[in-house]
Amino acid sequence: MTKKIEVSHTDYLQYTLKSLQKDGLLLTSTGKDESINVMTIGWGTIGPIWSMPMFLVMVRPSRLTYDFIQQTGQFTVNVPNKGMSSSVLFCGKKSGRDVDKFAKCDFTAVAGRNVVTPMIDECILHYECQVIYTNDFEAERIPEDVAVHFYPQGDYNRVFYGKILSVFADEGLA
Repeated sequence: MTKKIEVSHTDYLQYTLKSLQKDGLLLTSTGKDESINVMTIGWGTIGPIWSMPMFLVMVRPSRLTYDFIQQTGQFTVNVPNKGMSSSVLFCGKKSGRDVDKFAKCDFTAVAGRNVVTPMIDECILHYECQVIYTNDFEAERIPEDVAVHFYPQGDYNRVFYGKILSVFADEGLA
């Protein structure tokens, strides 16, 4: 297991946002039954809201991750290490209802320190978040070209506002 050092939520903002835009990040969630899931996210942002550090993630109601976040109100965002592109791609194409993505990708779950949701040891940076607010996309307010391209089945996202409780980085990164 890689040693994780606590860092400030602002220490690696640019690195995190570049990773989000490049291959995506790995969003981990846990159900009430303690089962875990991971999905790839390519949409999200970090910043201050209500004078609190927040990580906003968008998840469709059809996703298992949506159900798990609804159940626990927590999630972790994990920034992949170099060489994890194929795993990130796999986690974005497969459903946790059909396959154990942690097992298939040989991910090691590391217990969260301030949340019930684990971190992924193979990733280099981890944001532990507590949901404090949600907001649903309203179909009638989404530009038509965006709706046609991103929501052909009408499965609109919910935005989860995750207050960043703590951030951990690999010892070598910190």
